[in-house]
Amino acid sequence: MYSERKVMYTSLFDTFFSDSLIAPARTVYVVSDSQLEELRRNQRQEELDNIEDSRKRLEDSYQARIKVLDERQNELKEELDLFPTKPKAALNKK
Repeated sequence: MYSERKVMYTSLFDTFFSDSLIAPARTVYVVSDSQLEELRRNQRQEELDNIEDSRKRLEDSYQARIKVLDERQNELKEELDLFPTKPKAALNKK
């Protein structure tokens, strides 16, 4: 009795997965050579546009970071100018 169930289960399993309704469908497109070249051209243009956009964002970010660093550098220099300078000999004794 157990072996009959196993056969039925296997049979149902095989039937279920061999059914063409649930098998993955593959779509095939047929295009002319000129259409293929146009598609490739469009893909390359899109990639080029993405590279240019990335470069612009990177340059903007870089310039913004330089500005922040320059401002902080100037602040620190101004603060240092407020402190009296000690002679070098006095600094070496510490």
